Amino acid sequence: MASVQKKMYAPLTPIKVAFIGLGVMGFPMAGHLARAGMHVTVYNRSSEKAQRWQAEFGNHTAATPAAAAHDADIVFFCVGNDDDLREVVAGPEGALHGAKPGTLFVDHTTASAQVERELAERCAEANVGFMDAPISGGQGGAIAGKLSIMCGSTPEQFDYVLPYLEIYGNAIERLGEIGSGQLCKMVNQICVVGVVQGLAEGLAFGERAGLNMEQVLKVIGAGAASSWQMHNRSETMLKREFDFGFAVDWMRKDLGLVLDEAQNNGARLPATTLIEKLYAQVQENGGGRWDNSSLITLLGENPDKTGQ
Repeated sequence: MASVQKKMYAPLTPIKVAFIGLGVMGFPMAGHLARAGMHVTVYNRSSEKAQRWQAEFGNHTAATPAAAAHDADIVFFCVGNDDDLREVVAGPEGALHGAKPGTLFVDHTTASAQVERELAERCAEANVGFMDAPISGGQGGAIAGKLSIMCGSTPEQFDYVLPYLEIYGNAIERLGEIGSGQLCKMVNQICVVGVVQGLAEGLAFGERAGLNMEQVLKVIGAGAASSWQMHNRSETMLKREFDFGFAVDWMRKDLGLVLDEAQNNGARLPATTLIEKLYAQVQENGGGRWDNSSLITLLGENPDKTGQ
């Protein structure tokens, strides 16, 4: 699969941007910015990946987040968790120490709403804007430039950054002030894992019933049971193939954020609480880096594979 698929970009005046974090999502997202004509400087904790990005897309690499942010108009972040985000934004070599006043920081990390508000306050002291903009759509969506982007920002920040988000996004909404994007992403993850668990149970049940699952999916995929997960993950779930996609480790991290927030706001999440424990079992079975569709592994082997 190409790291960036061909896409028609709306004509924009090139600006200087930095992109911090070149994981499976960040690498193609930064690539789209470069292909759209932006002047891009990237930073990644592993310099080898930054060099590989530069070899494919040209532009520049930097040795620190602060150096990447120097003279940038917008700095994008896409890292692992709250602690990673604090480090690359406000740590000793963080972007905040290199950014000029008036720069806008756009955080695509899936993090807590609390850390977004905390960092927004730190940035405001330096006259630097900060907004949360977590993403959904998986590696495939990042490569195709068709991500969903959930924003927590001022209206002015959103209007300014929207044309640049459209370079790699196709469903982009401002949900409210800082932190609102992360809360929306939590809703997303609650819905995703519920669908994945239901799909896993349905597929495992159909296998045990001796049904032709290709036929089953063809007919139910055209009806009310249809979902993104069904159309993009059912085939690999039936094959028990999980060496791709959004890892169990990351989903469990995200669900930890969800359950912490639910404690704060009083939301009842019985199914999500159970599914988080199921993902813990997948981790214990050695599946931490498997795609999150691997919940089906807890429901027994594929009869076609075992000869049962």
